[in-house]
Amino acid sequence: MSDPLLKIEKLRKRFGGIVASDDISLAVEAGELHAIIGPNGAGKTTLIDQLSGELAPESGRIRFDGVDITAMPSWRRSLRGLARSFQVTSLFLDLTALDNVALAVQARAGHSFRFWNDARRDERLREPARAALRHVGLTGRENVVVARMSHGEHRQLEIAMALATNPRMLLLDEPMAGMGPEESTRLIRLLTELKGRYTILLIEHDMDAVFALADRISVLVYGRVIASGPPAEIRSHPEVKRAYLGESKQVSHA
Repeated sequence: MSDPLLKIEKLRKRFGGIVASDDISLAVEAGELHAIIGPNGAGKTTLIDQLSGELAPESGRIRFDGVDITAMPSWRRSLRGLARSFQVTSLFLDLTALDNVALAVQARAGHSFRFWNDARRDERLREPARAALRHVGLTGRENVVVARMSHGEHRQLEIAMALATNPRMLLLDEPMAGMGPEESTRLIRLLTELKGRYTILLIEHDMDAVFALADRISVLVYGRVIASGPPAEIRSHPEVKRAYLGESKQVSHA
């Protein structure tokens, strides 16, 4: 059996007296969609911040594709194939959708964002940007200024920017946050299409989406993984039901 694409060993991070990551260990296999669920304050975003290089752990190790990336800066992790979307969108609102994705292509090539005018002229950047927009269902929206796009389109655009970096793995932090039912359905359809093409670590509060999409689920409570396994196992896990899902048989939102 091959080694997992991502392996986390005893990751620990605290903020004052709060332990946000309490010896977290888990593995994500290549090609799987692995969801992280847990109540608010469980440490989910802190975990992704450490995986992407936004935060440094106090102890523990992160290995990606067999390489120790624990001390590697975020831009180097991106070049190795780790791409991250944020819980709160991080877009250039006064630029077009195509400009935003072209900048992501440019950054993947190792150039600075300050040369954004080049991204507006260089077809070597804009053609892969158009392909990424097509991939997420934003064909025809390329020249729309981002500030005029809907919230759901912003989340699609963020995923397009991640795809434009030619990733091996996507770290998605609550991509459905703030969406209405129609937008959520559209994004679930997109994630279904991406599943299998990319390894995905998904943090999401929409339990219907998680249980429909995930190959495996890890449950985080107070910074500690209390269970990890396939959806059916997690749904019936007694400790998970007590700590997070509740005693109700119906899965509800966190």
